[in-house]
Amino acid sequence: MAKAFKFGIKGITGYLEPAERELLRSLFDDVVSMLEPEERTNQDPLAALVGLDSAAREPSDRALRRLLPNVSKNDDAASLEFRRYTERSLRESKIGALKAASLGLDKDELVLTPADARHWSMALNDVRLVLAERLDIRDDEDAGHVHLMQDWSQAEDVESYLALVYNFTTWLQESLVQAMLQSLETRR
Repeated sequence: MAKAFKFGIKGITGYLEPAERELLRSLFDDVVSMLEPEERTNQDPLAALVGLDSAAREPSDRALRRLLPNVSKNDDAASLEFRRYTERSLRESKIGALKAASLGLDKDELVLTPADARHWSMALNDVRLVLAERLDIRDDEDAGHVHLMQDWSQAEDVESYLALVYNFTTWLQESLVQAMLQSLETRR
């Protein structure tokens, strides 16, 4: 069974069972797959080099829209223009954090550097955003309903399983953030 992240002499540490590590690896890989930009033929090499994407559009997948939101709710043109200049680098940053976190899943005991902890925090946040969208969590009441699901033996369908995974990643991220805050307090 997983142990919460803690800050101590070795830094930020945590423990995950092999099945929990495989679950997280799978979740990280799924989100990476969602974020990977489509390969385009005949793309301007200079535009690709600096991260401009003239073909960028608002994603049709709601979960991907949560990961790559519009900059303005009321100005579609400004959002699209901003997306063309920033989406590629945002995707790459998120993919980098997810892959970096995934690299740490080779051992039961996790020992995180400050950079590792930031990658893990970003990766878990992105996984939770996708799961929240798949579970239709829109407000505190929806979240409360999902948090009632605590027993893995109760997982009877995809939604209940996703709720349990969401709760697990939420717990893991909360313990990580607490450990990160403790590490900051000791540096003062």
